[in-house]
Amino acid sequence: MFSTRCNRWTFAAFALAALALPLTLPGAASAQTPEHPADTAAQFPTRGDLRSLTTAGSYLAARHASVERDATSAAAFYRSALRTDPKNNELLDRAFIASVAEGDIEEAVKLAERILAVDKSSRVARLVVGVQDLKQKKYAAAQLNINQSIRGPITDLVATLLSSWAAYGAGDTKAAIANIDKLAGPDWYPIFKDLHAGMILELSGKEKDAGTRFERAYKLDDSMLRVAEGYARWLSRNKDDKSAQAIYESFDKKLARHPLVLEGLRETKAGKKLPPLADSAQAGAAEALYGIGATLTRRGGEDLALVYLQLALYLQPTHPLALLSLADLYESVKKPQMAIKIYERVPSSSPLKRNAQIQLATDLDAADRSDEAIKILKGVISEDAKDLDAIMALGNVERGRKKFNDCAQTYSQGIDVLPPAPAADKASGDKEKEKATNINYVYYYYRGICEERSKQWPKAEADMRKALELKPEDPHVLNYLGYSWIDQGTNLDEGMKMIKRAVEQRPDDGYIVDSLGWAYYRIGNYEEAVKNLERAVDLKPEDPTINDHLGDAYWRVGRTLEGKFQWAHARDLKPEPDELPKIEAKIQNGLPEDPAAAAAAATDKKKDDDKGG
Repeated sequence: MFSTRCNRWTFAAFALAALALPLTLPGAASAQTPEHPADTAAQFPTRGDLRSLTTAGSYLAARHASVERDATSAAAFYRSALRTDPKNNELLDRAFIASVAEGDIEEAVKLAERILAVDKSSRVARLVVGVQDLKQKKYAAAQLNINQSIRGPITDLVATLLSSWAAYGAGDTKAAIANIDKLAGPDWYPIFKDLHAGMILELSGKEKDAGTRFERAYKLDDSMLRVAEGYARWLSRNKDDKSAQAIYESFDKKLARHPLVLEGLRETKAGKKLPPLADSAQAGAAEALYGIGATLTRRGGEDLALVYLQLALYLQPTHPLALLSLADLYESVKKPQMAIKIYERVPSSSPLKRNAQIQLATDLDAADRSDEAIKILKGVISEDAKDLDAIMALGNVERGRKKFNDCAQTYSQGIDVLPPAPAADKASGDKEKEKATNINYVYYYYRGICEERSKQWPKAEADMRKALELKPEDPHVLNYLGYSWIDQGTNLDEGMKMIKRAVEQRPDDGYIVDSLGWAYYRIGNYEEAVKNLERAVDLKPEDPTINDHLGDAYWRVGRTLEGKFQWAHARDLKPEPDELPKIEAKIQNGLPEDPAAAAAAATDKKKDDDKGG
């Protein structure tokens, strides 16, 4: 919800300090790969598991689950420990927070009431009980509890907005607006204040006053989706369709093809009057919790964001944006299995369902359920054969799973429906043209990779050249094409120049530095090869190919023991199946003699290529 105009104070620090959360959930420490992050969530404990554990055992299991960000298991284990030691206030606090993080707000309320019986000042407990009061339309009690949850810039704003929605629910619009207006704080407060004041006035029938607030919020920041949506919806009912369309079209230029914006454009062009963002006090409060929670997720404050997003979904279980934000939070902490469960809850009627399906497939793939991912993506594409997002996602899943013939065909399907892309023109400053060019070049680059890996080199080379035509000097394309040439012993000079240009742009990219080292190896400059390959291994120590290359280079400069060690390391890093026997043979026998002959052969081949042979 926040735009870049907001103060750039550290959200993460506030997230942990604002409510003084007694439970901090650090990120998982297990090693992960970029394409398939590990999901180390503990298995949910059975009743038998819980009965067999001592208090200490339950506590340790809960702490482990918390470290793994498995809130469901953590809550179960903490509650188990609490049953055997009911007067332990630390266990009570931890069981409460874990229950909120899990989304079991009814259970959290029971624990919160026990906390408040011994500590009436517990702000988190007050907030949770107040939200339940609001859900149950106990508006006076809601205001009382929520107002006692305040401490710090974020909680001041959230509590004020929730309390104001409770006042509206109680029928006191005047008090609700006065409560919002008297709140003072950082320079990003007014956007939220005007947005929610506008929403409350709108539901109270004060359309003119609501419009003033929406317009003011929009002028403060027209890059916030919900601000733009709220204003456009109001315009569709109180002005004219064209005014609403202008807001949506302006936002579309900032963030192209957002499903809610496209839906708004379709509806207003059809002459429909759009409903308000919220239709009740509960929906308005959910909107406030979602807005702050989503912002905290993007700013690194996952712990507090989790509390707000779960409370938002308690009030409005099918809020699609809150669901997507919660799933995004789980993705940010490398928990694809948990994100999957959230994406599955997005209503099929929501314009965001398609986005949820695409991201669901990505997480299924990350959780080693690629067959399900592919099935979902093919289903999305069957509904719209020109859906480039789904086509790209499908190609990426297939490429990551080494289905190279399949991904080449998938990227071809995308290329067939690409919009026209002009040659890159940095001088023009035309961002739309540059964006279209970037999208198009990626398809050719990725298809080229799939073709090269499926041994269709002429097609791959043509696609790499096309990608460079669309985006000259792209370091990844320069690296891939240059590396491929050198690995084949062809176009050595041009390939070397390409890789050097790539390294200049990405000096800390281990794969690109490896390409430079291997290029030196192929032309027989083994000392330079060692220097660059050692740096590449430092940058990407887990890559088997780079370690294998360094072993070769060590052998050629006479460092044979180090070479064998490096090959053994490459073997243990799970190389490609067809490379494993080659590496094992080198460990056993070393490299063939007379490396100069190999270099001479490569030089002769280059001469033949230059002659057109």
